[in-house]
Amino acid sequence: MLDLIWLIPLLPLVGVAINTFAGRRMGLKAVGFVACSTVFAAFAVGLGAVWQLARLPAGERFFETELLAWMPLGELANGQLLELNWGFSLDPLSSVMVLVVAGVGFLIHVYSVGYMEHEPDYARFFIYLNLFMAMMLTLVLANNMVVLFVGWEGVGLCSYLLIGFFYDRPFDERTGVTCADAGRKAFIVNRIGDFAFLIGMLYLVLEFGTLKFSELNAELAAAGAVGGWLLAGVGILLFIGACGKSAQIPLYVWLPDAMAGPTPVSALIHAATMVTAGVYMVCRMSALYSAAPEAMAVVAAVGALTALFAATMGICATDIKKILAYSTVSQLGYMFAAAGVGAYVAAIFHLMTHAFFKALLFLGAGSVIHGLGGKQDVREMGGLRKIMPVTFGTFLIATLAISGVPGLSGFFSKDEILWGAWSSGNKVVWVMLALGAGITAFYMWRVLHLTFFGTFRGDAETKSHAHESPALMTVPLVILAVLAFAGGWIGIPAVLTGGADLNQFHHWLEPAITLPGDAGGHGAEHAQLPAADAVTPAALTAAAALPLAAAEAGHDTTTELVVMAFSILIALVGLLFAYTVYSRPGAAARLAGAMGPLYTLVRNLYWVDELYDAVIIRPFYRLIRFFNGFDRWIVDGLVNATAVTADILGQLIKLFQTGFVRNYALAFLLGVIAILLYLGAV
Repeated sequence: MLDLIWLIPLLPLVGVAINTFAGRRMGLKAVGFVACSTVFAAFAVGLGAVWQLARLPAGERFFETELLAWMPLGELANGQLLELNWGFSLDPLSSVMVLVVAGVGFLIHVYSVGYMEHEPDYARFFIYLNLFMAMMLTLVLANNMVVLFVGWEGVGLCSYLLIGFFYDRPFDERTGVTCADAGRKAFIVNRIGDFAFLIGMLYLVLEFGTLKFSELNAELAAAGAVGGWLLAGVGILLFIGACGKSAQIPLYVWLPDAMAGPTPVSALIHAATMVTAGVYMVCRMSALYSAAPEAMAVVAAVGALTALFAATMGICATDIKKILAYSTVSQLGYMFAAAGVGAYVAAIFHLMTHAFFKALLFLGAGSVIHGLGGKQDVREMGGLRKIMPVTFGTFLIATLAISGVPGLSGFFSKDEILWGAWSSGNKVVWVMLALGAGITAFYMWRVLHLTFFGTFRGDAETKSHAHESPALMTVPLVILAVLAFAGGWIGIPAVLTGGADLNQFHHWLEPAITLPGDAGGHGAEHAQLPAADAVTPAALTAAAALPLAAAEAGHDTTTELVVMAFSILIALVGLLFAYTVYSRPGAAARLAGAMGPLYTLVRNLYWVDELYDAVIIRPFYRLIRFFNGFDRWIVDGLVNATAVTADILGQLIKLFQTGFVRNYALAFLLGVIAILLYLGAV
């Protein structure tokens, strides 16, 4: 199967081709079958390839194939020949991404068949969905940065198409934007990040003469954490691209508006695929970041700030999908913070568990919206647990998982991130992430309670039509609920097993990760950066260069248990506080009134969009109008003046060019007389 990994991104493209040319002549079930079966086939090939990879010795789990010579770019300034080939590779890191993307993507495809049954243009939807899968699988399987960039830009294009799927719908007060505007916003914001990403790629070419991951990582790992400011700059440029793709401060503003698109799109893009591309890229380039501790400081700081900042936005939001969108931004911040302190394995672990419970949350929200005829405001819901029991049960599991309740998948991955921040010395990062965890538990129980408990607060007609979703939608929910419940058991920390090392996920990813000071490219459990606070990059930079053996030697089981217990306590406090507030009539309104201006600030999302509009958008439009006037009156004016002058001169000269010989003879005679008079006067 390893020889067939090129089929993994190709198979969804087969679905694109079939539905493009025949989809409009086929029914929904036929179109859905083609779309789902091609993605499932890609998952099956990926599963077989990963199984074959797992049978190899740990140090040999790497397979690469180059399909064709793509871009022979000739010699660089240093005389080195640069040739970029179209190739794919499979290693433990990309194998996790392939299974998560294809597996969760398949379930979302199946769910979409039921969700889109009433939409007339379902063929176009599944074409976009399959194309998105092909681009994302290209991204994670790429063996060099240029092929990755093709997939990177491809998912950006597909997100624009999918978010703006209902492009002909008018302004929607529920989302605050039109679908077309939301798609354009996502596309433009991502282009800002991608421009920086492209510059970072060019610097890598100039510095190393290659963009192939295996060659880059070998040279960067040998450099150690002394890469200098050039590598730090490259790492920051690449991270800016990741901020756009993975919705981090300051480029997160596109993701909440993207909720205007169909709910399966929200689940696919914002749970397991596109938004995790930035996290995957940072972990794929772990050798670069481990050689540039300054860049790691930036990643940790931005990730921690985003995790806490976005979590607060979910407290007062009322659109069920937007609450989950802010949650996605926050959880992505956790992943970046983990990578920033050197806990790359924890970042990917949380990426995987997040794909399970966040896809489940979005699809559960879609089930509620479907059952209520399009209602998305949690203030118009309530009491749905008996009407929609399957949706409620699965949504409850996902809520407990993302809140970090012990035993569920989110607990293990989030605890590993928190321990990574603490054990590496990044206490400020830990505090920010811990606060974010408590806030997450609060707003997730809030949305669960407002949706499924109490009495129904909507109109009578909506309640009379409320119903559980069909099996095509509930079966994927049940499968994802099982994964959200048990998916974290492959990463149980040794501190919970009496010292027995059962963390299979860590051992699987170890050969694909390079840590600071680890020239061989292999990680060690809990060997994160022994750095200082992430908000003080200088201290983090200095500490990041210390030998990782110090962190391993300082591993204290008691401390880890205490930190774990504290994180559990924070989650339980958030859950209990939300239960107390929302189980008592009027308590939430009284709390909002007591918060005063702070509630107004959070309710209006800190007026970030308004700030961007005032500082960037409107000045940009004024600049455009200025240059438009300059172009019209100065540039075009000079050109037009030249033309008018030539026309006037032509008209004057035309008076003397009559075509009659007698006129020319008279002019000649007058000229001779004038010359003679002049000479006589002299």
